Order: sequence, then C-alpha cells, then structure tokens
Amino acid sequence: MDGNAPAQGPALKRFENPLPEEGDNGVYSQSWFVMCMSHELEPGQLMRKEFLGGRVVVYRDNSGAAHVVSAYCAHMGADLACGSVEGDELVCAFHKWRYATDGRCAGTGIGEPAPPRARLFVFPTQEKYGFVWAFNGETPLWDLPDFRPPHDDASKLAWKLDRRDPPYKCSPWVFTANTLDLQHIMHVHEIKFDADLDKIHDQVRWQPFGFDYDLRGSHQGGLKIDWEVGIRGNSVFVQQGVYDGFWFGFINGYSMPRAGQHDGYLAIAVEKLGDSREEHELVQQRLDTAMGLEIRTVEEDRDILNNIRYAPGHLIKIDKSIARYFQYLRDYPHAHPSRDFIH
Repeated sequence: MDGNAPAQGPALKRFENPLPEEGDNGVYSQSWFVMCMSHELEPGQLMRKEFLGGRVVVYRDNSGAAHVVSAYCAHMGADLACGSVEGDELVCAFHKWRYATDGRCAGTGIGEPAPPRARLFVFPTQEKYGFVWAFNGETPLWDLPDFRPPHDDASKLAWKLDRRDPPYKCSPWVFTANTLDLQHIMHVHEIKFDADLDKIHDQVRWQPFGFDYDLRGSHQGGLKIDWEVGIRGNSVFVQQGVYDGFWFGFINGYSMPRAGQHDGYLAIAVEKLGDSREEHELVQQRLDTAMGLEIRTVEEDRDILNNIRYAPGHLIKIDKSIARYFQYLRDYPHAHPSRDFIH
C-alpha cells in the first residue's frame, strides 16, 4: 500500500451559504449606480450606456439637468442615442418622435397624436460628487450621503475624481463587503486597529440601508488614521476623517452595466485653504496624497476580486460583522422595473 495515499472516506463537499448575485431571477439591487462623470456630459449630448444588463441613454436638457432613460423608442425600437436633444426633448433619429423629460412621448414627427402609452422608463437621477447617478427603481429608497468636514462647510471643498480602468470582474456588493471584513483589512491593506476587534463589532452603527463604524489605527508606513467608514445600499462606499494630519472625504461609487462587472468611480474631497500659492499647492498635494492612497487600496483588491467565487463558507469569530452584512445582502431589496424598456 502506498503510505502517501489519502485515507478513503466519504466524498467531501464544500460548505457554503451563497449570496444573491446581481441579475439572479432577472432582478438587481435597488441602489444608486454611477453612469458617468459630470464633466463628460455636455448640454445637448447623448451618451449610450449599458445598465442592468440593458441599454439606457444619459443626456442633459437645456437647463443642464441630467436624465437617464431607457434607450429604445416606443415606436419601433430605434436607439435614442442616435438622436438629438432639442430644447428639453429627446428626439428619435428614425421617425422624429419626441420625448419629454418625464418620459412621455410629446409628439410624432408626422404630426399624428402620440399613443397615450408611448413612453420611456425614467430613472431617478441626481448629480453628486462630480458623478451622474441613477437609481434602480421608480423611487429611491435612500439618499446619497453627505460629508461632514471639520469646519462644517461642504461648499468649501476641493475635489479630485478618478475612474478605474479596466472594469472589475465582480458585482459592486463584492467590493463593499470588504468594508466589514476585518481580516481582509488587516492582511491585504495592512491596517492595524487601535481597538480590540470585539469592540469594533459592537460599535457598528447599522441603518435600514447601510452602516458606519469608526476605524482608528495605523496604515502602511505607520501613518495614523482616524476614519468613519461605511456603506450605503450595497453600492456606495463612504469614508471621511484624518490621514497623515489632514481631513479628507472619499466616495467610491460603482456602475452596474451587467451582472458580474462594474467600473469604480472615486471622488476625493479636502478642505480649501486660503488664496496664496502655497495654500493652493498644499490643497493639491493633499488631493494627490488621498487619491493615491485610495487608488492603491482598490487596486490591492483587483486580482483577488476579479478571480473570486464569492460564497461564504466556514466563518469564525472575527467574521461576526461581515456575517451580519451577508444577511443584510440576502435581505436587500431587488427589482427590475425598467426591464421591459431597456432590453
């Protein structure tokens, strides 16, 4: 007998408690997703975007307001991104049917009355942090968060934006789950917590659509951090606090072109200082430092999350908070009211 042969026994099976993937049963998380950077969308411009496994159009009306609507004309299905914006109306290139900002067909090119049910699906849309966002649903379930800078004046913030390329090969919730994965934070990002880990579990501030907790410790190189970190929905990471002696706020938003893929959109804010050249240079230096930190952090995750088959299995004591987040993800509302319009 081969002394190195494994002992015979019952066949083993991986133990796991799967999480709902985006697109399962044709539905997606009811969350805010980034469509593009605000500066990419000029007045009168049309952008064709993949969203929720289908296609939408992003445009600005005459007043500058951004809109995200289903891409296909109610007449014969032409892609409205081939059309134009005239005043506040979206005009189809094929037969000149016109659509108002509420999605209603405002008229036909030939002059006949528009069919009463001819309309587009209009996504709740807003601009914040330099991005255009759309909500998967008819009415948003929660609001995008605000920063609380030390001097309590969000109007006096300087910003720096970034979009990670190429796209990540996982859905947004896979990335946001890292926020409560304390082992991941320690081993991948090399953060040392000041607090006892059991106390961190007790201090997570849960909300109906997200959570926050205080992350205090030291980062790579021994730099002190004093941050509040959290998730809104399952597609927005928010972080604010002090790093290397200065305050900055960070938002990581995600697109949702299709299941199992997303783009990462990063926004950094720091407080403006005075008008001197030195103060402007210091603000830019802080923006560059903070953005460099966050780009390094999300890229440390890329190879891991591009190749993961995420399915929680044997959890241990330190996984207490992420286990609760897994249940939050299982309970999170999913829908796809735009499905018949965008496919």
